[in-house]
Amino acid sequence: MIAASSPNRRAGKLLAVSADGRIQHVARSNIASLFSPRDLVVANDAATIPSSLHGRHEPTASPIEIRLAGFVNPDDRTRYLAVAFGAGDHRTVTEDRPPPPPLTAGDRLILGPVVAVVERLIGHPRLLQVQFLGSPVQVLAGLARHGKPTQYAHVPDRLALWDVWTNIASIPFAFEAPSAGFALDWRSLTTWQERGIQFATLTHAAGISSTGDPVLDERLPFDEPYVIPDRTAEAIANTKRRGGAVIAIGTTVTRALESAARSDGTVRNGIGVATGRIGPSTPIQVVDMILSGVHEPGESHFELLRAFTSDSTLHRLHNAATNEQLQTHEFGDSLLIERRDRRPVPSSADLDRNVLTKYE
Repeated sequence: MIAASSPNRRAGKLLAVSADGRIQHVARSNIASLFSPRDLVVANDAATIPSSLHGRHEPTASPIEIRLAGFVNPDDRTRYLAVAFGAGDHRTVTEDRPPPPPLTAGDRLILGPVVAVVERLIGHPRLLQVQFLGSPVQVLAGLARHGKPTQYAHVPDRLALWDVWTNIASIPFAFEAPSAGFALDWRSLTTWQERGIQFATLTHAAGISSTGDPVLDERLPFDEPYVIPDRTAEAIANTKRRGGAVIAIGTTVTRALESAARSDGTVRNGIGVATGRIGPSTPIQVVDMILSGVHEPGESHFELLRAFTSDSTLHRLHNAATNEQLQTHEFGDSLLIERRDRRPVPSSADLDRNVLTKYE
């Protein structure tokens, strides 16, 4: 597998995994055929903040880049968790980026039209809490003028902000794109509506994918706030009552829904914070299927998929993805995985065998 190197969303491949471990190849354009009228699709409508800012460390005049990685308080748009790097940009592999100049509380960072003050380091020389000077409106305006989307070396050309906004992007709340949502287009949404498949959204502050430091990466994902609207919580309750499936578009939606889960598979509405990792020992209570990008073993996103299906199935899935030359990362292809302990519900919307290729 290779990483997708450009934001081309017009086509894509999809591997679908059933609860019993069958793996099938589907054109992603046929995603609308995979669900039944009893089902509910939930997506993350967060727009992506221009979270990469280059500038200089005022005490030493050294170049610095900070990548905003989380909120200190979602209601305060002047204070953020950030990861810092020295000279360079996204064209250098993140792991090869030099460290930032030594940082201490009170240091000022001159980042184009905005100034940030280091409030504290958080257990690592690259991880810090910063406060931007000025009102929230001034700070957001400065980010919009000077900030760029956080990106990595597998995408060599500089991304524009619209490249990292999904078709349903709404409130700027994510630090990297909730990229599973790139698989959604208006044709699919229209088809779902015509077939009676429900669609709902939540807003989740998707965090960064990599810090460039293996020790710090072990702390990913950081705590991420989310908002589940009343109508989304109600739609999930109704879906559970009628025996339908809840399909999460991406790991961010899964983290939010499982963090807000009740024991009966419904969710609490309102504001919450997703903490900790979801992994093989995590009981999944709400999400019946997850649509995800293609990830390599060992990545936190891949670990989350281990909560849905067995390691042996994931091994076969990885081999199938390699054989099909699926592309990884945010602009790549997709996986749809049904939870292994989900009881099958007979449906007239079974997968069309004419468009599927079965992997034994």
